[in-house]
Amino acid sequence: MKSITLYILLTLCTFLINTVEAQHDQLRGYTLEHGLPQSQVYDMVQDSIGYLWLGTQGGGLSRFDGASFKSWNEKDGLLSNYIHALHIANGVLYIGTRNGLSMRINNQFLNSESPQVLQILNRDDTVYLATVKGVYKVIDNKTVKAVSLHPTLDSSSINHIVFSDKAIWLATSSGLWKTSSFKNKNISQIEKGNFSALAQYKHNVYASTFNDGTFVIDTRGLEDSFLIKEPLRINALSIQNENELWVATDNSGITVIDIETHLEKFRLNTTNGLAVPHVRKVIRDKQSALWIATSGGGFYKYFQNNFKHFDKNSGLKDNRVYAVHATKNAIWNSNAEAGLVAIDSLGIHHINVPKLFSGVKIKTITSDSNGDIWAGSDGRGLLYRETVSKDSLVFTMSTNYAVKIDTLKITRTKNHVFNSDTGFPYDWIKDIEIINKTLWIATYSSGILKAEYNPETKGIAILKRFGIQENINDLLLKDIAVDEHNRLWFASKNGYLGYIENDTVTSLGKVLNTTAEIVSLLFSGNTLYLGTSGKGVWWTEIDDNLVLKKLQGEKALYSQNIYQLIFDNQGYLWVGSERGIDKVKLSTSHTIEDVFHFGRDDGFLGIETCLNAIDIDASGNLWIGAIYGLTQYQPSTTASAQRVPQLFITDIEVNYKPLDSLWGLPFTNEHKTLQLTPDQTQISFYYKTVDLNHPKEVYYRFKLNDSPYSSWTQEHTQHFSGLAYGDYEFTVQSRNARGITSQPKSFRFFIESPLYKKNWFIVLVVSILILIVVLIAYQYVKRLQQQNKEEWERLELKNNLLELEQKALRLQMNPHFIFNVLNGIKAMAIAQPDKMNTTINSFATLLRETLLNSRKDTISLEQELNTLNHYIQVEQLMASKPFIYSIKVDKDIAVEEVLIPPMLVQPFVENAIRHGILKGKKPGELSISFYSTADFLYCKIEDNGIGIFTSQQQKTKTDHQSVALEVTKERIESLSGEGAVLIEEVKNDDGTVKGTTITFKIPLETDY
Repeated sequence: MKSITLYILLTLCTFLINTVEAQHDQLRGYTLEHGLPQSQVYDMVQDSIGYLWLGTQGGGLSRFDGASFKSWNEKDGLLSNYIHALHIANGVLYIGTRNGLSMRINNQFLNSESPQVLQILNRDDTVYLATVKGVYKVIDNKTVKAVSLHPTLDSSSINHIVFSDKAIWLATSSGLWKTSSFKNKNISQIEKGNFSALAQYKHNVYASTFNDGTFVIDTRGLEDSFLIKEPLRINALSIQNENELWVATDNSGITVIDIETHLEKFRLNTTNGLAVPHVRKVIRDKQSALWIATSGGGFYKYFQNNFKHFDKNSGLKDNRVYAVHATKNAIWNSNAEAGLVAIDSLGIHHINVPKLFSGVKIKTITSDSNGDIWAGSDGRGLLYRETVSKDSLVFTMSTNYAVKIDTLKITRTKNHVFNSDTGFPYDWIKDIEIINKTLWIATYSSGILKAEYNPETKGIAILKRFGIQENINDLLLKDIAVDEHNRLWFASKNGYLGYIENDTVTSLGKVLNTTAEIVSLLFSGNTLYLGTSGKGVWWTEIDDNLVLKKLQGEKALYSQNIYQLIFDNQGYLWVGSERGIDKVKLSTSHTIEDVFHFGRDDGFLGIETCLNAIDIDASGNLWIGAIYGLTQYQPSTTASAQRVPQLFITDIEVNYKPLDSLWGLPFTNEHKTLQLTPDQTQISFYYKTVDLNHPKEVYYRFKLNDSPYSSWTQEHTQHFSGLAYGDYEFTVQSRNARGITSQPKSFRFFIESPLYKKNWFIVLVVSILILIVVLIAYQYVKRLQQQNKEEWERLELKNNLLELEQKALRLQMNPHFIFNVLNGIKAMAIAQPDKMNTTINSFATLLRETLLNSRKDTISLEQELNTLNHYIQVEQLMASKPFIYSIKVDKDIAVEEVLIPPMLVQPFVENAIRHGILKGKKPGELSISFYSTADFLYCKIEDNGIGIFTSQQQKTKTDHQSVALEVTKERIESLSGEGAVLIEEVKNDDGTVKGTTITFKIPLETDY
């Protein structure tokens, strides 16, 4: 009887232990819907880069980087799509298939036929194959050759081989065998039977049969061996976590056995996460995660961390968890619209609630000082679970018939519902806080209630209501919380913050100066933390002067949409969002020093957290409600080692063609340089950091030579085209989800300069060009000298012609002037003989000066002024009306040194007198002035006549004055350029003509 009872108790304890432990199993599956080509995965191996290689039954070979798959099959050169074994050695991927061996070298498959390969392993630089017909070895990565060991073994199925220090163990269809080397014939059979798997740990060899269990063989003495009878139908063995034997079976999942005690620890099967019970293999990756290959269910990632996940499959009523509350003995939570669930040391309990609450969302749960539960709902009011105790008498009779009476306390729970049907004013309850025995109840849109429960009347007494009139500016409340001074703080949808103290509301207004919702409040001592929707986390000290600052620092939160806030017992701030949950390390000055993010890839399977559904229990465990279940986090005092990401240059293309010689990447050595020809100016780099935990959070940056690094991006290829010749060094670096950077990886290459840019070629070409240029220059100079001689003679002739032409122009002007004067003298001969004599004398002097000056190219300005004075005097004597004149010369002009062409001013003066002043009615005035600049001599002639343009309209076609003006203008423009002569009429304010102004300039010339 005792043995039966003990057996039952042990069985029950084992079941409970397995149940509890199984809830720590965080399994994430990958199958066809994720891109896996076939769901039967028979082997897995991880390469040096970090890729996970998968061999399937019918789908060929597949490579997994944590997010996506790339597959190869018979169409790509694989020997068979049915793969049973994988192995990597010396950069070569060996693939054991149904039809033999495929070797992936330089991105190509080399095949060698053999019996079906079950296992591949290497020793002493030799690769061996365990096949269904004996052992084979690989020769030069080209062919395979049978290894003859024993007539029985050569025809047996070699299921597994293990190399120990002094022996080789073979699990075969004909028994368990042992030998010291494949090179001798000293081989012995240890056990008969169909052995399927082997593993070694310290001095023990574990040899599993398919149907009879597992032998534990002590290599120090076979007499100490014993048999573990279960599990059966074993496919593979592996040692994990240093002291665990993982046994993979084809009908009951995985059994984990403690190596020290050889007792079962727990199981992984279809009851706790696996889709099928047929497991082929278990391996550990470089990041210490376990991967489980199954036949029919794809493969799984097994998280061994601090998270423990609960969902509908593990006992909850539903997956979405709206509210979480930790009491002394249990964790209470609400599941979707399915009611309440409590979790304690005995398991998961579905709580019976009133029918009214069975299909409603419960958004808040709390407990009072008696441990009784209060829950608020959407539209159904409050639920109060009152614990009632009463005494019960127990009668017992002794052997002498004496009756003994004992008192036994019996407790039961009674549900009370408070809503509008029972007299409670509100049905929509947002949050509940209890201070001492006072209930503070936040509603969705009707403010806050202060109430007390009366155990005598079983009712709630409303003590006070706080709404708009009590200074709560926004009734759309999102959260309430109690600070260390027992003040009740509230936050609203429109960003308002305030608190209630002594029944007085203090409203602090929109403290963030924004319309962002404040959805969560958290106090830590005298510090208040605010979680917002879209604006992150803010904090302030709750003194008289609230100054809110955004929580920021060296690292950023993974999301600015804050759903949950809580501190754990180690001082970390936990922040829940739609992307998972962040564990935040804060400094004493409230800045972020580090952020540890947990999402689905980290074992946090709830994914998106639910608003304020978080609490901490008496043991310091965090309980986090999410849309896909409830997660428990058990804090650990030991920090996990941070792994530096490994970066690899996986491929290089030159002119868009891959370099096949880069298998094994010999050129990635920083001390070697790839030589490229002048036409190879395009190069592409492909690089990769494989992070199976966070594949989508790996970033890269690069640089070429000494240029600055590029910005961080997720692009892991880089193309360069049109590169100039010379030395180059390409450097790339990666960064993982924790912000840890890899060691930079560099690749050097050199583009050879073309022939025409080589120094010797350039010197030769330049020398030839110089010689050619010298010859051409000599011929050119010789020809130029001849042309210059001819041009000189031509210009000299032209100059003589120009001088003759200028003299001709002057001679052309003089007769015209003489003709005009003689006509005037003739007119005075009869009427004014005395005046005629004076005029003749003045004209004789003028004529002598004119004849004398006409032989010269230039005369002094002084001579020109004298001639001009004589001419004007002659005109005064001949004029029909008197006029006055003035000649002004700037004091800076040395008239005896400045040279001017003769008879240059006279035509303009004559025109001013004859066609301007004499035709006007007012007394005539003539003004002539000379001034100079550094380069030019200016002359300005002003008169108050009828205007030059009016005079030109009155001239007859036979008037010769215009000819003189044109000739003079041509002379001046030939000396000073076009526009050197400016003629304009001067007008009064009323628009009438006041006179004429003529201004011209000639180059300033002196006789020194």
